[in-house]
Amino acid sequence: MSVNPDVQGRSYPPSPPYQVSREKIREFAAAVQATHPAHTDLAAAQALGHPDLVAPPTFAVVIAQGAEAVVVKDPEANIDFTRVVHADERFTHHRPIVAGDELAATVTVESVKSLGGHSMITTRADIATTAGEPVSTVRSTLLVRGEES
Repeated sequence: MSVNPDVQGRSYPPSPPYQVSREKIREFAAAVQATHPAHTDLAAAQALGHPDLVAPPTFAVVIAQGAEAVVVKDPEANIDFTRVVHADERFTHHRPIVAGDELAATVTVESVKSLGGHSMITTRADIATTAGEPVSTVRSTLLVRGEES
């Protein structure tokens, strides 16, 4: 069964706020081997003009994937997560993510396409502060493999 094309264009309510902490930034930086001192050393980040530790650019995926879960769990979308392969992820940053940010994401299904017996679904997560300041836009494409015959 393929992804329901009727979810294309659907937007979901904002995700619960995510509190960006120094430790989460440090843990993520270590996991992705981001070695710039601004990710781990407050003085280094402040010397660059930032108010606190700066998250690596791909940190936005933490907030985006948490918010995108609502699409995967939407029974109307008809996504069998056991058949999902991550196909693409793209980031547009409006400003750096820093420790102390409280962020939420609003997810929109941009497209649903059929490819043979498979489906591709592309979502856009608009990440903003709880005050509404745009921070990042994350586009994610999932390939949902069709059932084998």
